[in-house]
Amino acid sequence: MISIIIPVYNQAKLLARCLDSIRQQTYNNYEIIIIDDGSTDEIGPVVQKFKQILGHSLLYFDQKNQGANSARNHGARRARGEYLIFCDADVEMSPGMLELMLTTLKNNLAAGYCYSSFKWGWKTFNLFPFDAAKLKQQPYIHTTSLIRREAFPGLAAKGGTAFGWDESINKLQDWDLWLTMLEQGQTGIWLNRILFKVNTGGKQTMSRWLPAFSYKLLPFLSRVKKYNQAMAIIKRKHHLL
Repeated sequence: MISIIIPVYNQAKLLARCLDSIRQQTYNNYEIIIIDDGSTDEIGPVVQKFKQILGHSLLYFDQKNQGANSARNHGARRARGEYLIFCDADVEMSPGMLELMLTTLKNNLAAGYCYSSFKWGWKTFNLFPFDAAKLKQQPYIHTTSLIRREAFPGLAAKGGTAFGWDESINKLQDWDLWLTMLEQGQTGIWLNRILFKVNTGGKQTMSRWLPAFSYKLLPFLSRVKKYNQAMAIIKRKHHLL
């Protein structure tokens, strides 16, 4: 079974599109765990509508606003599946996504997780085969990747391993997770397909995306400064400076 963990904060409209894309999956042995991180919009009616459609496979929990990583960890602790996928509410899956990712992992037993190319608004992110050296240099693997339960930090019986997502980090969280897993011997397998899109009507919008050249040529921009600061935090944590 796949546990689909959805952290959501004030994204009711996008959540409906996300859940509808899950409902249309060709693979249906899943549970959906929605963690409402203190939303103040109309999340409730959306959840109730899909609860009637999906029944017991849809679980809903709320918590005080503590951030996406806290919500993701909350969901991971409740997950029962052999595989986990963290799917933000602004993600819309293609119908075969779960089936293709699961098949890829089953056919590549050495990999701890499977990732794919994707669309972010109008921009396509065509990725490439897993490269540990490149991962240490820059983030390129999206949060929405299928992870073996035993590969996720803290779920397997590994003494002293911190659990899951680092709740002290609020930017480049996915990069931090993949680096943590790499340090524990886990690698990824790339599925050469565009399997999902990130809708841009919520908090995460294309207006927050900048072309790659901006980070080299426009270091004075506020967003570039914040990004570089976040990069430095991750690199210090993982001794990449």
